[in-house]
Amino acid sequence: MRGADVLQRVRTESGQDCGTIIWETKRTRNWQRGWLAKLREDQREHRAEIAALLTMALPPEVKNFALVEGIWVTDFASAPGLAAALRQGLIAVAGARRAETGKQEKAQVLYSYLSSTAFRQRIEAIVEAFVTMKADLDAEKRAMTKQWAKREKQLEQVVQTTALMYGDLQGIVGQTTLPEIATLELPGAGETGDRSGGAA
Repeated sequence: MRGADVLQRVRTESGQDCGTIIWETKRTRNWQRGWLAKLREDQREHRAEIAALLTMALPPEVKNFALVEGIWVTDFASAPGLAAALRQGLIAVAGARRAETGKQEKAQVLYSYLSSTAFRQRIEAIVEAFVTMKADLDAEKRAMTKQWAKREKQLEQVVQTTALMYGDLQGIVGQTTLPEIATLELPGAGETGDRSGGAA
């Protein structure tokens, strides 16, 4: 369809409008710089404060995400963190703007902040922390799954060896001599004898 894929209208919990983020997605394997100009046109058309491009093919100079010619360019893994950071940025700017109502020069400074190096660096720090936390969580999950599988195998081996040893002892001293261990018996074992004894 014509235009961007998503218009994300950012609002506070009380419903106050804080601005709009326009998102475009690309799933092709080759990066095209023309995407940026097209997205800037869509941004102006929809009067969005921020534009973001979600793409499988990043520019050669970009790793994970970066601000490129005024457009936030990100891979799919970094997109959730970037979206959360951009949203918080818009909410913070809108709050400051409301506090400075009537001061035109302050409002202009706040709008300029969205495209400043300081804002970019803060967004990058938030997303980098998000990506690191996600990677650590995935690694921990894989390690725990491996550890659980190892322990489960060890427990199975202990139970199996114990059962074999108990069977060996039964063969040596006789089944009636050893005390019965319920967890090593077949389900229903001994029920026939109980019923016949009751009938007698």
